[in-house]
Amino acid sequence: MAKGYWIARVDVKNEEGYKPYAAANPAIFKKYGGRFLVRGGKFDVAEGSTRARNVVIEGYDGPQP
Repeated sequence: MAKGYWIARVDVKNEEGYKPYAAANPAIFKKYGGRFLVRGGKFDVAEGSTRARNVVIEGYDGPQP
């Protein structure tokens, strides 16, 4: 089965508005076999610009049994 990665680099401007979105994520990730590989944490920027949050999720190409 094909595997892919979703990399999100975001700046959350409205924490209260972000909460329902974040709460809905686990069910979708579970449905497609996704799992968090990296979520938050301290990081150093080697070059270019960055975002406040960095998330990497591993997933598959369809619903998992």
